[in-house]
Amino acid sequence: MTKDLKQAALDYHALPRPGKTEVVATKPCETQADLALAYTPGVAEPVREIARDPEMAYRYTNKGNLVAVISNGTAILGLGNRGALASKPVLEGKGVLFKRFANIDVFDIEVNAPTMEAFIETVVAIAPTFGGINLEDIAAPECFVIEEALEKRLDIPVFHDDQHGTAVIIGAGMLNALELQGKKLSDARIVCLGAGAAGITSMHLLVALGATKENITLVDSKGVIHAGRNDLNIYKREFAHTTSLRTLADAMRDADVFVGVSAANLVSADMLKSMADRPVVFALANPDPEIHPTLAHATRSDLIMATGRSDFPNQINNVLGFPFIFRGALDVRARRVTREMQIAAVRALAKLAHEPVPPEVLKAYNNLKQLSFGPDYIIPKPLDPRLMQYVPPAVARAAVNTGVARAPYPAGYPGQH
Repeated sequence: MTKDLKQAALDYHALPRPGKTEVVATKPCETQADLALAYTPGVAEPVREIARDPEMAYRYTNKGNLVAVISNGTAILGLGNRGALASKPVLEGKGVLFKRFANIDVFDIEVNAPTMEAFIETVVAIAPTFGGINLEDIAAPECFVIEEALEKRLDIPVFHDDQHGTAVIIGAGMLNALELQGKKLSDARIVCLGAGAAGITSMHLLVALGATKENITLVDSKGVIHAGRNDLNIYKREFAHTTSLRTLADAMRDADVFVGVSAANLVSADMLKSMADRPVVFALANPDPEIHPTLAHATRSDLIMATGRSDFPNQINNVLGFPFIFRGALDVRARRVTREMQIAAVRALAKLAHEPVPPEVLKAYNNLKQLSFGPDYIIPKPLDPRLMQYVPPAVARAAVNTGVARAPYPAGYPGQH
């Protein structure tokens, strides 16, 4: 980051007042009568109703539109373990995105827990406040254990965005990229570089979408994850095959798909040359991808490429997922986010990319002259207002169909695609 950009980022967060969020009252409190309703004695009435029936909290409080964004700070963006308090700018930012894109309110909660068990117990203890839990910036493999434990103990959606949010956007982009390349997901040979939360969960979702598990080669910092290794956790072991492949270069040979959720400049031009015809390359390390798009396109004219960056086509951006997935889940009071709800989000995003792009989207992106489904547009843009019409209704419908919704599908819900 340049000195100017660094200072601009610090000024943005500090001025004219520290931080990026605030709490705003939604009811008037200007008169004695208002005060009597907002607090004592009037507040006693909804208290009695909620004590009688806990579901009334959705009617009389903000629970149904309130999400906790929670972290212990052990895996902050690409910065690693910087502690719970250091995660607060990221969590505040997540709150801004929830509000901007799906009108969902957020409390950011930084938990300075000494153990994984203490973190779990803290989240369980505060969960009654919220309609959903968004876990953020928690290191693997602890993040898997934490999410599984919370899903079992809570009756509200628990969603680890670094896992499932990333997986949903990768899945949507992948379906469209393979379609354009004339390939089937079930036949594709897939290499995933990065075996943490994002990599493993994305591969599981691709399998749920139709990929063949035996065609997936997972690679971590020590090389190919294979059956002969004795240093694998239970999550990596699920993708360990009996194979002679040992290095990333070995794995890339004749591969149809590369997904990188690792670090910069780990893929060489020679590795890219060794891939199959019409490859798909998702180099998602931030800020610098596993292979730079300029080098990749100079090396292979037949590839479709995505990155995590906004200054290149096909940005795999989690903001396409988590606000709208939670919107759909909250609108039907879902108990959890199921695999079917994730797949519904994938297919809704993939479908939207096929639709004509309206002028307001082109204007939002430096007055683009044109944007249409193709190699440079496989996934919708985050500022596309139609996302609210496509993704939440699909997620809500899937929640109802899989029996995890406590409220019916809303009449007149937007889009219903």
